[in-house]
Amino acid sequence: MKKVLFIEYPKCTTCQKAKKWLVDHGVEFEDRHIVEQNPSVSELSEWVKLSGLEMKKFFNTSGLKYKELGLKDKLVTMSDDEKIELLASDGMLVKRPLVVIDGEDVLVGFKEKEWEEKL
Repeated sequence: MKKVLFIEYPKCTTCQKAKKWLVDHGVEFEDRHIVEQNPSVSELSEWVKLSGLEMKKFFNTSGLKYKELGLKDKLVTMSDDEKIELLASDGMLVKRPLVVIDGEDVLVGFKEKEWEEKL
């Protein structure tokens, strides 16, 4: 059985829906609160590589913090290292839920079809 790390913000309705999906599908997982235990620079760097996605996909673009900081315009000029540092500085900037599957794959956000294929 694969080791699954589920990173969530419990008040997020998408996270609640995703967690219910995991439970309903019998997927065992370790649960982690993204604000209480913010992902580190090294974790985020590894997850971006594993996911194969652009780093901007890891930003919670609909979040208040993202908008407050004006990141839509700022990200364009930032280096990848600066983006990772920024993500690691505040869990509310990170798109969620995040699912890390056995150090092999990373799912960003809740897309049921993708989750069915990977989990």
